[in-house]
Amino acid sequence: CSQPEGEAVRLATALEIYVSGSLNVFNHETNVDLNRRLVCLDLKKLGAGLRTIAMLIMQDLVNSQVSMNFLRGIATWCYFDEFHVLLRDRLTASYCVAIWKMLRKKGCVPSALTQNVKDFLASPEIENIFENSDFVYLLNQASGDRKILCERLNISNQQAAHISNAGPGEGLIFFGNVILPFVDDFPKDNELYSIMTTKLGETGKGENEHDEIRFINIYLRGHDI
Repeated sequence: CSQPEGEAVRLATALEIYVSGSLNVFNHETNVDLNRRLVCLDLKKLGAGLRTIAMLIMQDLVNSQVSMNFLRGIATWCYFDEFHVLLRDRLTASYCVAIWKMLRKKGCVPSALTQNVKDFLASPEIENIFENSDFVYLLNQASGDRKILCERLNISNQQAAHISNAGPGEGLIFFGNVILPFVDDFPKDNELYSIMTTKLGETGKGENEHDEIRFINIYLRGHDI
């Protein structure tokens, strides 16, 4: 604000809402212990005005944490869920490419997860990310998504059959130059299955009051693990 240049005035005006205005959520010292072994950043409840800058701050945090861990000889595994959201914005998409290209040299293992394959593949940056990915895990795909994936990943018709009308836990694994079909029949009587399943009928949530309480207890035990 103290600089007279027009560029400084425009920059200060653009940043004001995030520094002292109504969207100054991130202009404070964090109350989260970033030295934990597991750190989860959830952007789900952020409004549209904060979402883009939150994603940029998140990516900058990932960059700094990976660099710190690298100096300490520690590898970092980064999961980006709903990854297509990060690719919608030009700035965050270019930052993702930087993560895939550069942070791997610092012991980072970036992993992207998405259900919206069309949005994911629509990004102009996706080629750079695919070229720097050694492992791809595909589950059942809709016909339109399957057609695009077959073209991008050179999947044959025989291989495509494993991601067409596939059951839960079935699909294809790409590892380097190898493509393997797989079936992961996870035992339903395992307590981990109760924690991980997204099928409400299997969690018992909402069937009656006692079932809902049991679901919450299982969920909390999962966090204790």
